Amino acid sequence: MEYIYAALLLHNAGKAISEEAVTAVLKAAGVEVNEARAKALVAALDGVDIEEAIAKAAFAAPAAAATTAAAPAAAAEAAVEEPEEEDTSEEDGMAGLGALFG
Repeated sequence: MEYIYAALLLHNAGKAISEEAVTAVLKAAGVEVNEARAKALVAALDGVDIEEAIAKAAFAAPAAAATTAAAPAAAAEAAVEEPEEEDTSEEDGMAGLGALFG
């Protein structure tokens, strides 16, 4: 996650997102840098419009939060409902026992 934060910091500062820049930001933060991860991040961001990606994420976040917030409420509502009682008779029970013994 810190690699993404480094890229976002560089982008926000108006700097180029390069392996060297990402590495410098991470080292300044006291992170032990994995050169392969820094290289992979820069390659993955090549051609990506970061502003557009941030806008899409910001648009999706409220919808995801609403869905996540609704799930516990629905679960709580389901837990409060009384279970339906089954209408079973003694004959049904006996028929089931008879099936066990042929």
